[in-house]
Amino acid sequence: MTLLLAMAPTSRLPGMLYWLMGDLSHAGSPWPALAVLVVVCVLLFPLGRTLNVLARGHVQAAVLGVSVRPLEWLVYLLASLLTSVAVTTAGTVGFVGLVVPHMLRLLIGNDQRLILPACALAGGTLVLVADTVARVVIAPEQLPVGVITALMGVPTFLYLLYRSR
Repeated sequence: MTLLLAMAPTSRLPGMLYWLMGDLSHAGSPWPALAVLVVVCVLLFPLGRTLNVLARGHVQAAVLGVSVRPLEWLVYLLASLLTSVAVTTAGTVGFVGLVVPHMLRLLIGNDQRLILPACALAGGTLVLVADTVARVVIAPEQLPVGVITALMGVPTFLYLLYRSR
């Protein structure tokens, strides 16, 4: 990344730097990313019950007839696809994938049929709220969205680390 920043034209540096911090001000059309999200949700929704079984452990899932390895590969592939689409759209907005699922599990439980669509909606809502705060907090200047999500995510991450001890 440092090499790319060093070799980039000076006029492009601010945009590149803000993208690295997570910035929505240069984001393009949301429709391609939304289309990918809808397709992945449609693919994963029928697998909700199977994902619930897999959450109990590999051995138990295999005993209950789940093809564990292909399912894991599918989940890794779809998660990588969604992550790459999100990063190319908004930059590296951190901690959304940490904060949202943990909070939703506390609120609605661990049923993957509910968690998956709820995470998509709540994650988008969190980014929208963080973007609004980033645009307002030091107006007329604008903070990158990643700064706001980091201010929420770091304490959550530390709490989860503390709780797991």
